[in-house]
Amino acid sequence: SSWRNADRLMGKCRIMPNIDRERINSLMKREEARFIAERPKSQALFEQAKSTLIGGVPMQWMVVWASPFPIFAKEAHGAHITDVDGHRYLDLCLGDTGSMFGHSPAVVAEAVAEQVRQGITLMLPTEDSVWVGEELARRFGLPYWQVAMTATDANRFALRFARKITGRKLILVFNNCYHGTVDEALATVRDGVVTARAESLGSPVDLALTTRVVEFNDVEALEKVLSPRDVACVLCEPALTNIGIVLPDPGYHEALREITRRHGTLLIIDETHTICAGPGGYTRAFGLDPDMLTLGKPIASGVPVAVYGFCQEVAEKVQVLTAAPGTDVAGIGGTLSGNALALRAMRATLENVMTDAAYDRMISLAERLTDGVEKVIHDNRLPWHVTRLGARVEYRFQPNPPRNGAEAELGGDLELDRLVHLYCLNRGVLVTPFHNMLLISPDTTAEDIDLHTKVFAGCVGELVERC
Repeated sequence: SSWRNADRLMGKCRIMPNIDRERINSLMKREEARFIAERPKSQALFEQAKSTLIGGVPMQWMVVWASPFPIFAKEAHGAHITDVDGHRYLDLCLGDTGSMFGHSPAVVAEAVAEQVRQGITLMLPTEDSVWVGEELARRFGLPYWQVAMTATDANRFALRFARKITGRKLILVFNNCYHGTVDEALATVRDGVVTARAESLGSPVDLALTTRVVEFNDVEALEKVLSPRDVACVLCEPALTNIGIVLPDPGYHEALREITRRHGTLLIIDETHTICAGPGGYTRAFGLDPDMLTLGKPIASGVPVAVYGFCQEVAEKVQVLTAAPGTDVAGIGGTLSGNALALRAMRATLENVMTDAAYDRMISLAERLTDGVEKVIHDNRLPWHVTRLGARVEYRFQPNPPRNGAEAELGGDLELDRLVHLYCLNRGVLVTPFHNMLLISPDTTAEDIDLHTKVFAGCVGELVERC
């Protein structure tokens, strides 16, 4: 349904020059038949699961893959997944960043197994928490930290603190952003009117009462919305990723920081996806200076945990707020937050997996991937482009990179996306289902990169041979 809804939104913008639309449809039918024929066990499990699981899956967007039904995984190690039918896939999705540093890194698996025997959740700090706090401060430059379970939680808690500290109720996000399931951030703007996103279910309040939305890279709009000085904070990714990669214009972050400071608005940077930029995320790689920073998903190699950090000035105010009686029911935290297992996994990941050497390797391979895809596009004279953000690469079926969320949305081609995804899947390459996003892990090899390039070239070759 997500594919169909997005397809409806794209309208005529789906039409691409040099590509026969009927050819896409015929190839898609062929690939669907092949997928079904080769995966009887996954299909049987899917049908069985429909009797007890909504949509046949434990989480609804697991059916968003381009295939007629999802593959059922058996195991995953490093950069590969094996399904119940015995097929092995190069995983360039990596849990949509959750397993960005590889599936079950040995050092993390060993640390987790040891901690499970020593205690999982205790509502007490451990020595690992001290090490993690010091490492986070070193990496990101913010001196104080707290631990949550997910990036959604970290963002919600950061918003609560921002509202309390500033005495303002409104927040600002960018159009087509994504910050997890935070109610206030599931917003869009159409003709200047802020509303809940079409896909958002059961919005608790009118988003116009809580949220302001502007387009990314629009300095003038940012100035206009913040000038009334009633916005508590800007919550943003330093580069949009969930609508596809949208990079900031030169000087945009400097303008964002200057405007927020001048209007007394706190700046919260969400690094959950942009941690692909380097060991300290986009913040460290490009010298950003946020008031708060949030990060989830991959920081413990997929074990559920997230963190949020504070600059000195904000931390001092937070410490006063959290010292008051009743903190346990203040809407911040949770019984499982900061549990011993999560802290052990996070320490093992930060210390041994998310290293400078790992990033050097990942980014080098991402460059190789970018070069390979660009060559295929160039050789076939297609009006497409490739964008790279650290170890994250995306190809889009439009000539120019989008500058904001609206342009990214309008530039999509869902039929072509689905075909490329399924074509790759049938040949052992797993691509992020929501868009053509490719992630590189420390376990990915040059041979893996070249496999994707070969498969992508094969798909393109079949597409353009009748044009």
